Amino acid sequence: MTQPLWQKDGIKIDAKIMQFLAGNDVLLDREFFLHDITASKAHVEGLANIGVVGADEAAALKRELDALAEDFRSGAFVLDERHEDGHSAIEARLTERLGDAGRRVHTGRSRNDQILVATRLWLKEKLATLQTLCHDIAQVCLDRAAEPTLPLPGYTHLQRAVVSSTAMWFAGFAEGFTDNALRAQQTAVWIDANPLGTAAGYGVNLPLDRAHTTQALGFARMQVSPVYAQLSRGKFEMAVLESIASALLDLRRMAWDLSLFTTAEFNFVKLPAEYTTGSSIMPNKRNPDVIELLRASYASVAAARCEIEQLLSLPSGYQRDLQFSKGSLFHGVTHGLSALELVPDLLARFQWNEPAMRAAIEPSMYATDVAIEQAAAGVPFRDAYRAAAEAASAAGAGRTPESSLQARVSPGSGHDLKLDQVQQRLDAIRG
Repeated sequence: MTQPLWQKDGIKIDAKIMQFLAGNDVLLDREFFLHDITASKAHVEGLANIGVVGADEAAALKRELDALAEDFRSGAFVLDERHEDGHSAIEARLTERLGDAGRRVHTGRSRNDQILVATRLWLKEKLATLQTLCHDIAQVCLDRAAEPTLPLPGYTHLQRAVVSSTAMWFAGFAEGFTDNALRAQQTAVWIDANPLGTAAGYGVNLPLDRAHTTQALGFARMQVSPVYAQLSRGKFEMAVLESIASALLDLRRMAWDLSLFTTAEFNFVKLPAEYTTGSSIMPNKRNPDVIELLRASYASVAAARCEIEQLLSLPSGYQRDLQFSKGSLFHGVTHGLSALELVPDLLARFQWNEPAMRAAIEPSMYATDVAIEQAAAGVPFRDAYRAAAEAASAAGAGRTPESSLQARVSPGSGHDLKLDQVQQRLDAIRG
């Protein structure tokens, strides 16, 4: 390992302690490394603006930072255990190539600066991906809700309740994922603040050009208080995980439905073959493993959020405890997004089994229609309710699923899904 930036003469580094301190940090930093380089370029420009580095030095530093980014992408430079972390690797590379100019790059900033701004840029990128995925899922649901409607039993308590439809099922998730896209967008606005230039949490005795770094890095605003920059670490990460978890909560319920609907007992849905696997011992089996893992994915994101929350039992100012938040954040975000990435294609391609769905609609499922029709004719609803309950088995006489849905005229229900309103909201989010 290269000598740590904080190493003092005469103090021996214990290998086991160093390993505990570093952990997997340098490996995790691979995910944030390019953002760290981008922020370092903006920092160099800011230092040049206030005369701490000369124009020629700044140009050389930026050129070497670009070369390091290219080497990292190509594999010519590997971020590994030779370095304590990605931040140290950047400074070591610049010093190796440029000597004193490389040694000046850390002027006015802390590694806290570097991880905060690199993480913040990474989070913005991931929220943009989340928004796009939720938008795509909502759009597929809207498109399929507009297909010819098929009858589908509606359940409460997992008991057959009323007549529903495939269009209503898709419309529900379309609106849910529209809200999830909006939440991702709103979270992105909330965290879009530049922490670079807050140093270790108390500022520095230099007139750092924080307005420049804010603009250069594409942030909407400066995170003004150095103290709050430290307080926001973990808090902003949790907000992003909560946005992903919101989408995964809807995905969990969707996956539960599909898991049930693919069973022989329901037989409402046939999945694309790629979304099923075989049994290692039972030749007759095709298992909906992808659906089950999508259903389980919320747990990974919730666990990541919980771990970060537990780390935040801290006073103000930076504490090393926060290093452990990086692994949780990376795992939770990447797992959640990888799960959501599978959903648009799945929803677009699975097939409904119309005969099985029709066969599952029994006469008693029209009883609510009967009771409400009687109430609309002037019978007190509770009297109509009791009469319909007593004659539930005959409630379907002369009725069809289509007639039940056509009579469901309350806004958003079978006759009037108002898909155009959801589409307008979805389009406004992307716009």
